[in-house]
Amino acid sequence: MRDRTLKALSLTLSYPSDELQKAMPEIGAVLAADPRIKPHTRAALQTLTEGLGTGDLFDLQESYVMLFDRSRTLSLNLFEHVHGESRDRGGAMVSLVETYREGGFEPVTTELPDHLPVLLEYLATRPFAEARDILADAAHILDAIDTRLVRRDSGYAAAFTALSQLAGAEADAEALAGMLAQPDDDPADLAALDAVWEEAEVTFGPDPNAGCPQVRDMLATMGTFAPKTVNRSV
Repeated sequence: MRDRTLKALSLTLSYPSDELQKAMPEIGAVLAADPRIKPHTRAALQTLTEGLGTGDLFDLQESYVMLFDRSRTLSLNLFEHVHGESRDRGGAMVSLVETYREGGFEPVTTELPDHLPVLLEYLATRPFAEARDILADAAHILDAIDTRLVRRDSGYAAAFTALSQLAGAEADAEALAGMLAQPDDDPADLAALDAVWEEAEVTFGPDPNAGCPQVRDMLATMGTFAPKTVNRSV
């Protein structure tokens, strides 16, 4: 049975589109009805989804890009927080793709497989106990992004707070502190951004270890309505 809340959070954290805006009332209703999320967080999610549903689409897209595409410390690509742009990240993602396929899940998107909305789309198809364990393994990443979004007064923080509540586990304090010790990115500093993305190339392809039992450990370290591009021009 599909977990509608995880699906709703996947869509909430996806790149804003006209189609997504039209669905926001339904998405907000799903989140507002889930007792696993604390009341004050549900109220914040309601504010977020209402804003995403009624705001100027160009402004919403620009804000999304500035937050999640131009701020590496806010990246929704989870393995980036663990492996950066090293080759280890490529191997981890190949294994993650195999895990998706073994679960009968084929992402309908051009985003990378470790993109949080893609992972949530997959977790929405899994038993909740399994989804909760994977979210708990990534709790320090989710909490670090949450904290940074609160600093920027972004309503998207509510989605990460909700994910932490669904995980039902405290983040590793040392790992969280290490992530928060990194300085916040300046999304307006395009020269610095270009330098970061030139560090290394993530490669994909046949991997003799793809689908191996170690994929669960990789996850421990760490769809949308229609395909969307990662090359956003906003």
